[in-house]
Amino acid sequence: MSSDLAAVWEVALSDGVHRIEFEHGTTTGKRVIYVDGKEIVRRDWMFKLVGKETFSVGKSDTKATINIDAVSGFAYEYTLEINGKSLKKYMENRSKVTSTWVLNLDGTDCRVVLEKDTMDVWCNGQKTETAGEFVDDGTETHFTLGDHNCCVKAVSSGKRRDGIIHTLLVDGTEIAECTE
Repeated sequence: MSSDLAAVWEVALSDGVHRIEFEHGTTTGKRVIYVDGKEIVRRDWMFKLVGKETFSVGKSDTKATINIDAVSGFAYEYTLEINGKSLKKYMENRSKVTSTWVLNLDGTDCRVVLEKDTMDVWCNGQKTETAGEFVDDGTETHFTLGDHNCCVKAVSSGKRRDGIIHTLLVDGTEIAECTE
């Protein structure tokens, strides 16, 4: 990495938290984008110092765009958009469509993400094989992590505003949801 590092963002997706780094050489016009330390875009000698760079992040190829805007003189502002939304709006929306749990199993940290719209379960960046079933008070989505039986229970809150409550059980023990 050079001294042209202009911006760094952390983006939580279903397959993990990704680090996006952007280098902008304002004298050379250079633009370099790294995702998780891997260079994915490099443009040297760009004469237009403002504009956009679009690229993909994560296993589901989520669309990301860095906007480069001139603020004043030779000062620049860099904003990141994910799927066409500002990072802030994207993360607010994401908290509505996913549930995330972080736990330690057998000495290994696990990040479990439930995509509420598809009921897909991800663990440490891998989509997990699941089996869903209807039960008296809602649904249960069963899967295993190592030697542990896991289940995401989805039950109605009874309140329209709160909607459905998702709970992760590992070997019958409830795990607290985390906010990203």
